[in-house]
Amino acid sequence: MSNKADHRGKPQCSHDVASRRPVTAHIHWPHFAWKVLCKITLDHCMRVLSKSTQPDKRIRMTSTLRRWLIMTVLSISGGIIFLLPFLQEVYYIPMAQALNLNNTEVGSLMSIFGVTAMISYFPGGWLADRASPRKLITTSLLSTGAAGLYFATFPGYEMSLAIHAFWGVSITFLFWGAMIRVTRNWAPPDEQGRAFGILETGRGFGEVLSSMAFLAVFAALGSGDLALSMVITQFSALFILLGILAWFVLEDEVDQSHDAGEKLKIGLREIISVLKMPIVWLIATVILTGYSAYWGLFRFTSYATDIFALSVTIGAAISVGKMWLKPVAALMAGFIADKFGIARSVAWLFVFLIASYVAVAVLPGKSALVPVMLFMVAIASLAVFAMRGIYFALLEEGGVPLAVTGTAVGMISALGYTPDIFMPLLGGILLDNFPGATGYRYFFLTTAAICGVGLLASLLIYLKIVKKRSGESET
Repeated sequence: MSNKADHRGKPQCSHDVASRRPVTAHIHWPHFAWKVLCKITLDHCMRVLSKSTQPDKRIRMTSTLRRWLIMTVLSISGGIIFLLPFLQEVYYIPMAQALNLNNTEVGSLMSIFGVTAMISYFPGGWLADRASPRKLITTSLLSTGAAGLYFATFPGYEMSLAIHAFWGVSITFLFWGAMIRVTRNWAPPDEQGRAFGILETGRGFGEVLSSMAFLAVFAALGSGDLALSMVITQFSALFILLGILAWFVLEDEVDQSHDAGEKLKIGLREIISVLKMPIVWLIATVILTGYSAYWGLFRFTSYATDIFALSVTIGAAISVGKMWLKPVAALMAGFIADKFGIARSVAWLFVFLIASYVAVAVLPGKSALVPVMLFMVAIASLAVFAMRGIYFALLEEGGVPLAVTGTAVGMISALGYTPDIFMPLLGGILLDNFPGATGYRYFFLTTAAICGVGLLASLLIYLKIVKKRSGESET
């Protein structure tokens, strides 16, 4: 992606034959006037929209409209691309019945996806620094959708394992690093918070709305094998459609520096330099602890039903309510973080998380305290989703070079998303060994302690930023 915007007003379609013909026919004036009016209105709307978020030199966009199309495709794709491998979270029993699998075999599908995904994070980040994001994201969406179409036929267990292993590669190796890199390149340095906040907001809406729509289809078709196959087919078709849109909307090149310098070849020396950056390890710690807090949210539903004796329906309503908080929290966090600083905002979010998890842990399971419990759950959910919306913006504030964004994201993600491995196991062990309220208390207190580590890491990042800025001001 070039650093210099094209202000020369060149036409975008050089093949417009009609525009090169001499005007010999009569002009249809009402139609011509309508086109002019639409063009003026569209230009005015684009000028209004562009006032809030102007691209800096590193963003080469033919129009503001295309810039927002990029974010739309990116956020919707990022919101739904994980839904196929995580299909069992919503359709566990129908999926097991359709594939004729036992619980262990269904669990192994998620395990093999987790293994290949974890292995793919780092090389995928390295690839994102070297390859065209348009080609990476398009290939990811098309291949993920194609594999989904085959999975909709309900193949055997071995082939289902292979498909889930493939999804781990097609999503994390091809898509994840490219998505973060394009998002960072989408906005200038002082608007990184809102860029990632908008991304997470779009991901949240894409996930919730598509899940609700396809769940309605599943219910309307009778909730059987055919219904599940149709849901998988629709998800897959949506991936393919987004892949086609990505090919025409995304840019082929991404700038590798803020100052339009020469492109940096990402080799072993650059990888080692990333691994030696303390800021990268601190950001990885922030994401690991913040993602652990995200896993902590999963226990609130069973906590409400087991300890406060709420119905399963109310427990499900709590889960749905948390989903709707995600886009709202992420968008607000993005704009607030740009005003007050990313690291400082993350630190305050950890404070809210520690307070809410400790409060839930010590709260007696009495019906009169249900409103207090729900309030604490809402605070924790808002803090987690707000943090998820901005913590990758620490790359910019922490001074990680744009040229190695993908490599840094790969390393950070490989470490930061390890809670996928240990948090479910931690919760299971604590609840099995300490039944009832005691197990939940230990789990939430442990989660609060993990958030304490995240608070320390975010404060260290903040101090490094303050020290760097004070040094720059003195010079």
